[in-house]
Amino acid sequence: MCATGLTEAEVDGWRRAAKLMHVPRHEELGIVLQDERFLERKPWDFDATPIEKYPLLLHHHPLELYRHQVIKQTDVVLATYLVGHHFSEEEKRRTFDYYDPLTTGDSTLSACIQSVVASEVGYPEAALEYFVHACAVDLADVHGNTADGIHIASCGGTWLALVAGFGGLREDEGDVCFHPRLPDEWDRLRFRVQVRGQLVEVDMTHQATTYRLVEGTGLMVHHFDEPLRLAPGVPATGAQPDELPRAA
Repeated sequence: MCATGLTEAEVDGWRRAAKLMHVPRHEELGIVLQDERFLERKPWDFDATPIEKYPLLLHHHPLELYRHQVIKQTDVVLATYLVGHHFSEEEKRRTFDYYDPLTTGDSTLSACIQSVVASEVGYPEAALEYFVHACAVDLADVHGNTADGIHIASCGGTWLALVAGFGGLREDEGDVCFHPRLPDEWDRLRFRVQVRGQLVEVDMTHQATTYRLVEGTGLMVHHFDEPLRLAPGVPATGAQPDELPRAA
């Protein structure tokens, strides 16, 4: 048993559950499905829904909502980020394209993830717009309840939009990978992230990204497909590709 009380039996149970899980897909549309019958439901009439009727869940019974193609917060799109290695780049883009118009934004946990995935699939304008929305949750009190306390998970998601979205941080079978995508309107983005007990500073510009090991003995990272070895006092720089993937 580990310090958290986790037992081998619990780990085995989760592994068995994972093997039994099924991820429904629609081959023709090339998307991951919210559930197997999601496409059989009629779309929600957003055009006929006045702004004062949002959040929808406060004005419509759940059984009514569940009979339509409408989503409170990013679910499947979040999955394409968290376990992205299970999905192709085209599948991620198509999934984002399909569900983004159906997502109401009622949840403060949506905009940050939409920003992360928009960056990855080649929608830089949408990525920046969703990032601004994520910042506004408490700064502009868009939900009218910041007086009760800030939205901590949304704050974490805003940081994630910077690091995993614009910074492109991913973990791929143990490799630490960055795919920097600095917004056109910005000149620079710099952040620090701790990797396996070592502190790495990432300094992004439109021309290149420099990686510095602030604390630690040595670490390998990947800048796009280029491996860079970081050592104390020795910055490593990766050039920005001439053109990043950009969806039409």
